[in-house]
Amino acid sequence: MEKQEKNTNAFILKGVTSMLIGGYIFIAAYALKTILDTFLVSDPTLETLSYKSVQLLAASIILTLLILSAFTLYSSGKKISEKLKENLWTLQTKAIVKNFVIGMLVISLSLIVLVQFDFFSFLTPIFLLFYGILLFFLKNKKRKDFLMLSGLSVLLGLLCFLIPSYWYSSLTILGIAHITYGVVVKE
Repeated sequence: MEKQEKNTNAFILKGVTSMLIGGYIFIAAYALKTILDTFLVSDPTLETLSYKSVQLLAASIILTLLILSAFTLYSSGKKISEKLKENLWTLQTKAIVKNFVIGMLVISLSLIVLVQFDFFSFLTPIFLLFYGILLFFLKNKKRKDFLMLSGLSVLLGLLCFLIPSYWYSSLTILGIAHITYGVVVKE
């Protein structure tokens, strides 16, 4: 029983996991910016797409980002637990997964509500604020340096409220910060 409750290293955001998630954020931000710029400038390649199609394409990019991030965290946790010869699903890891899923649902539902009411300029700030709060609640008590990502996300979210056109730069900075955090805090 002691061995089952011992695994505290599963589902942590450091090393390659953080770098991959940072890369996903970076690529998703670039893809969203490219789609929006192309659609708004009336590029012939996206000229045939309707407004709803562009929304659906953007939503699918965001959904792909969430799925890839969750899969990366799961794969990393599974690899770590196998390496340590411990059970992946302990009470602690189940609580972490529950909090992660609840956090992602709150973020997703908030963004869906904002889209329904056409508050597009608030999408990135709300995402960054809630993401920063989620990171704060998922932090490990031993790893205080993890608060930097949380604080940066909240700060970028507040900045996006003031300057809505800064959304792409904010997501790019968050992606680069994840990559840098992964390089500095290795497994």
